[in-house]
Amino acid sequence: MNEKLLQYLWNFKIFKQFDFKDTEGNAVEILDYGTWNHDSGPDFLMAKIKTKNLVLVGNIELHLRTSDWIFHNHSGNPAYDNIILHVVFLNDTIIDDLIKNNIQTIEIKEFIDENLLWKYEKLSHESHFIPCEELFSKEKIPPNFHDETLLKKLDEKSTEIEKSLEFNKNNYEAVLFHLLAYAFGLKVNAATFRQMAENIDFSIIQKIRQNALQLEALFFGKSGWLESPQDEKMKIWQREFDFLKAKFGINEITFPPKFLRLRPPNFPTLRLSQLANLYHREQNLFSKIIEAKSYEEITKLFAGITASDYWENHFNFGKLSSANQQKILTQDFIDLVILNAVLPLKYAYNRNFKEDTADEILDFYRGILPEKNTITIGWKALGTPIKNALDSQAMIWHYKNYCLTKNCLNCSIGFKVLRE
Repeated sequence: MNEKLLQYLWNFKIFKQFDFKDTEGNAVEILDYGTWNHDSGPDFLMAKIKTKNLVLVGNIELHLRTSDWIFHNHSGNPAYDNIILHVVFLNDTIIDDLIKNNIQTIEIKEFIDENLLWKYEKLSHESHFIPCEELFSKEKIPPNFHDETLLKKLDEKSTEIEKSLEFNKNNYEAVLFHLLAYAFGLKVNAATFRQMAENIDFSIIQKIRQNALQLEALFFGKSGWLESPQDEKMKIWQREFDFLKAKFGINEITFPPKFLRLRPPNFPTLRLSQLANLYHREQNLFSKIIEAKSYEEITKLFAGITASDYWENHFNFGKLSSANQQKILTQDFIDLVILNAVLPLKYAYNRNFKEDTADEILDFYRGILPEKNTITIGWKALGTPIKNALDSQAMIWHYKNYCLTKNCLNCSIGFKVLRE
């Protein structure tokens, strides 16, 4: 038992019975349990109780033990002047200040189901894929869980996008560039690619996008790769980058990507070349994304995007490869970019003035195949159906934000596990 669980039980009224009595044997009827306060101060605000033929309105404080009132220094704290009830798991002492101010204390240890405490103990200490693994079944996933979870993720992402828009003076094209750079970096280089993109004034991209060679040179130069050319092509990129630095006053900060733990097709060299090709080929990319009415329309914007000719027989600078072929974006990679960059921006752009935005974006996710990774594999092993990208995105986000952190008391699945 901990105080967080005690607050949870009080908030959701999860007790075996409700005939509460104070430590002196007086009946206490809870007319309103109050509003859970997640900030400083009393745990529950604006509650209402009836006791000794009086109806009292005020705040309620919860503790594991009565003595915690003293240990938490509540006596004399004006924030606790309006307390009408002290609720404790275990009554272990008498508090003179509470008696003096006619504040009753009720002990609720016997009102809590021991089986529920056992379940919570398992959730808190088990080290399975998810804390509730031994208690979980797909039937415990609430109705509309996937839709609501994905919308939580999209709303969270929208808040980040709005902050980025504010910093970039409402330039959606620039913010799209940052999001795409992050997506092209995949897990290993996502943060590095985004930092590099944010360090480049997007107006430079717009001015040189007709020249694919200069776009590549800009990205490679900002990655710190052109300082010691290893072949003639690198010398050309180096000259172009030096020209761009002088012309646009580009700073000397570099953002070296990582190669470790990456398969050659995902090397940052190829991904940055492909990103350069995308911005060379597609003008007004943001407008096209917003106007797209289907998954197929968005896919066409990325279909055929490839690394430049140099990379047909290279994966890294100066090192010939026996695999001589175009390094084109795969459909799986395009889907990742759409899921993690395109659709969140499309949602953020439309959510404040287009009523059916949520339904429209969710339909996009439903039309994309689910991701395959250790998290989705884990959910499938527990019998959870993952039919499309809406399901996979929802379960991945839920796992990272609730299961990994053992945030079971705020989890709708955890709620059903504890109640049943």
